[in-house]
Amino acid sequence: MSHYTPVPFPDVRLEGQFWRERLDTVLTRTVPSQHRKLGEYGILDSLKLPSPTPPLRFPRHANGFTVQVFWDSDVGKWIEAASYALAHRRDADIEAKIEAAIDDLEKAQLPDGYLNCWYLGHEPENRWTNLRDNHEMYNAGHLLEGAIAYFRTTGRRRFLDIMERYLDHIYSVFGTGPDQRRGYDGHEEIELALMKLYALTGERKHLDFATYLINERGRQPHYFDIEREAREAGDTRQRYVFANYEYSQSHRPVREQDKVVGHAVRAMYLYTAMANLAAELGDAALKHACEVLWDDVMETKMYVTAGLGPSAHNEGFTHDFDLPNQTAYAETCASVALIFWAQQMLHLDLDGKYGDILELAMFNGALSGLSRDGEHYFYANPLESNGTPMRWDWHTCPCCTMNVSRLVASVGGYFLSTAPDGVAFHLYGGIAADVEVAGIRVALREVSAYPWNGDIRIHVDPAEPATFDVKLRIPGWSSGAVVSVNGAAVDAGKIVDGYLTINRRWAKGDVVTLDLPMPPVRLYAHPGVIMDAGRVALKRGPLVYCLEEADNPGGRVQRLKLPRSSQITAEERPDLFGGIVALRAEASAIDESAWTSLYQTSPAPESRSSLTAIPYYLWANREQGSMVVWMPEAAG
Repeated sequence: MSHYTPVPFPDVRLEGQFWRERLDTVLTRTVPSQHRKLGEYGILDSLKLPSPTPPLRFPRHANGFTVQVFWDSDVGKWIEAASYALAHRRDADIEAKIEAAIDDLEKAQLPDGYLNCWYLGHEPENRWTNLRDNHEMYNAGHLLEGAIAYFRTTGRRRFLDIMERYLDHIYSVFGTGPDQRRGYDGHEEIELALMKLYALTGERKHLDFATYLINERGRQPHYFDIEREAREAGDTRQRYVFANYEYSQSHRPVREQDKVVGHAVRAMYLYTAMANLAAELGDAALKHACEVLWDDVMETKMYVTAGLGPSAHNEGFTHDFDLPNQTAYAETCASVALIFWAQQMLHLDLDGKYGDILELAMFNGALSGLSRDGEHYFYANPLESNGTPMRWDWHTCPCCTMNVSRLVASVGGYFLSTAPDGVAFHLYGGIAADVEVAGIRVALREVSAYPWNGDIRIHVDPAEPATFDVKLRIPGWSSGAVVSVNGAAVDAGKIVDGYLTINRRWAKGDVVTLDLPMPPVRLYAHPGVIMDAGRVALKRGPLVYCLEEADNPGGRVQRLKLPRSSQITAEERPDLFGGIVALRAEASAIDESAWTSLYQTSPAPESRSSLTAIPYYLWANREQGSMVVWMPEAAG
């Protein structure tokens, strides 16, 4: 197990243009606009438990479910994202809005500690009767994460005290003791929140309950069957729409699971907690299960953008190599949660393969969920569009809105890790931090224009000369990395598990130079991914690229083919999105103008053309138009 731990995001200052721009947008536009939407849609009012209870804003589905059951979680995630933002820039107005929500939650809490505004406002007699469907523990988990973030930022613990009272209630109801219920959540989340609380407080009861929830999952007789039978006896039926419990990863005990199944976000949250718990307990069996499940995702189920879950039906997984492009679900929340899991796996072994996926998801599958203006979103992230998908300014299920904002606001926490004898760089992009290594303070500053180029300089300034490791993640996509310290070459061939370790006696003024060449490359999918047969995708550094109609006028971008012999060139474009690197290549274009019927006996004529590709995360920020990641490849 690795002895490295992440440097908390408040201790990492974002200085590079790429992430600083995204962070500023979230601070000034995303967080305030999300609060407005929470008010407009009645979510904030629901905390006040209005009487009489107002009609449902979102009616029940045919199975009896309404999205309003998890409104508490939306408030919790907004508080978390806003708290992360406050760590970068204090804002009295945002703090007042957080305090107002905490006021309402405190007033709503029952004397026994119970706190769920859906049940308190609509059906208090039915609390804890449907863990399978109704998100009580999920809501508690997101509220808890919000409370932890707010405490870490402000030092105010009122919200944390509220949540700890709620947890004490939950601990009294569920467990293996006499008269306790052997229940666990249908939508995993509280497990990873409890691990955060344990890290904050050191109180063993939080670790023990997280352990119970993970160990209990999938045990027979199945708890969801037991509670369903009890509900039906009381005539409070809620039909389950899925064939089996693979949907909630509760079909088997977690250590016996070897295929990733079901709802993608639930799966990623569960695996994050499993990896965290494996590291905390030194649990080899749990670690092995995480590794098996990780390999299954990487080898058979992940989109090239680090999107997860092809199906809208279960918001998740189907079968191996099922990766359709235009109908890809690839929920933003799932890529965000993959980042959480990747970070936990990275700190099990400090293996760069996990850092590669963390980076891929960060720059592509997750970041595509937030618009450039910070106020529009994608829930699903397809890899091809005929021009109809548009970003929305809110959603009936707004989980992805706060998930992507809390990620960006805390992105600094993914760059660095420290150990007693070293510091490890996982991401690059322009950051500064003061950390403790080898018993002394070390000022670190990484300067780069990453991801637009791979020219990286790292300033290492210990308070006094000291010997320790500086570990540099050399991305799996990189070939020919060049490294030097103070101008003296370092052998970049000695890379172990994706990291180059420089061990030396460091002194003030030392500078590490890392050059990561970033030539554009073609990517091809496994033959099992039949949707991408005969197609090619483009990637440069950590960024996956796409064709968008705005850059390729003349019709749908699906008319363009990339000849195998075409040279792909990187081109700086200061006129696009504040300055990006686009890709250009000679292409051929199908001429549809002469096509007169649905089918003909000869192919459409083609003409010479060119194509321009932009980073995938930027698509759908201009006028409406078609888009494609996997483009047809032409011979020659």
